[in-house]
Amino acid sequence: MTNPINYRTSATIDSTPTPRRPGLTRTGVTATALLLGVGSFQTALALGAPWGRFAWGGAHEGTLPDNLRVASTVSSVVYAALATLAVSGPRTPSRQRGLRAASALFALGTVMNLASPSMGEKLLWAPVSAALSVVLWRRAAQR
Repeated sequence: MTNPINYRTSATIDSTPTPRRPGLTRTGVTATALLLGVGSFQTALALGAPWGRFAWGGAHEGTLPDNLRVASTVSSVVYAALATLAVSGPRTPSRQRGLRAASALFALGTVMNLASPSMGEKLLWAPVSAALSVVLWRRAAQR
């Protein structure tokens, strides 16, 4: 009887290589992780988290008012859709256009976050928006 563990290559039970998922890249995974993080933040705001000073211009110190909670709900759905687009497989012209448009919007968001009166937005969301702009642009160029 042979031992199913191959100690020379790894500590896993089955060291048989698995085919790489087509289209899955570090850039796509990075973009997806950032988008899901921002989407989770928006979901928390929509559910009443007292982080208003970090969102929507920082005008609300605690829980957001109802209209901005609805906007956060919509935003979280949009971020989830973008995350799906960023991690999806083959390159198509419409996918490329969508990722490039999102990249441009995140570049604009970077400028808006830097112009915000909220220090939290400047320190937290400006770098995140800038990173998303770069990784989405790079993801659009990948196969």
